[in-house]
Amino acid sequence: MAPRANWKGRMVVGEVGCGVGLYTAASTSDRIAFHTINRATGNRVQRRFVDSETGKPVPREDEVKGYEVDEGDHILLEDEDLAAAVPESDKTLRLDRFIDCDDVDTLFFDRPYYLAPSDPASVEVFALIREGMAARSVAALARTVLFRRVRTLLIRPQGLGLVASTLQFDHEVKVPAEIFADIPDIRIEGEMLDLAAHIIGTKRGSFDPAEFDDRYEAALADLVKAKLEGRKIQKPKARREDRVVDLMTALRESAGAVSKPRKAGAKKPAPRRKAG
Repeated sequence: MAPRANWKGRMVVGEVGCGVGLYTAASTSDRIAFHTINRATGNRVQRRFVDSETGKPVPREDEVKGYEVDEGDHILLEDEDLAAAVPESDKTLRLDRFIDCDDVDTLFFDRPYYLAPSDPASVEVFALIREGMAARSVAALARTVLFRRVRTLLIRPQGLGLVASTLQFDHEVKVPAEIFADIPDIRIEGEMLDLAAHIIGTKRGSFDPAEFDDRYEAALADLVKAKLEGRKIQKPKARREDRVVDLMTALRESAGAVSKPRKAGAKKPAPRRKAG
């Protein structure tokens, strides 16, 4: 079954445009999910809204959104009020600005989507835009109405398609100075910095998402299987490190700089003979 687009519209650059669809690139829908069960009856438990004062259930027709302006004092917002606040959408994804691919701090990345042509007639124009961006090694910034909000997207070439990442708004990203304000400015230099750089250098590699498994999800799957089979599973013991060493010693040991003492009576290795 072909995936269904979350959004369809028209991608435009200048006077050139094509039909596109936006598809979910990352999803948690395959994770193991649990229901809340009444232990006594084995039936599922349903959630119901109740009045916070009377404790009585509130019929759906009496449920309404409210914004608290003072303690216990709310402004009520009807569905038509909220609908009026939703911006009008022309279903156009206009690429207004092209930037270097690494110009946007990853802190602003929100959710990734795949962007693909929505019909055969749009394939050629879509490919033209994609290849033009790839040739210049640029990404595009675009704005459109997605899911009732005007969103900014960062669009990058990806294989035969494009990846569109929604971006957080500026006011949504916390200023790092607020978090890092109490960290003292410690200057690391000399042997300590050299050892740290050496350790990092020996552990350089590349990112392969297949190497990072979801241990909690796997443990849940094992637990469910064990319950079905009537088995008990042992909870893995946490690894403990009781040794207390100073930072420099720990760095030297990590870098292999501390040689292990040889056992008494061990013979020294014979000297290597020079060739020739």
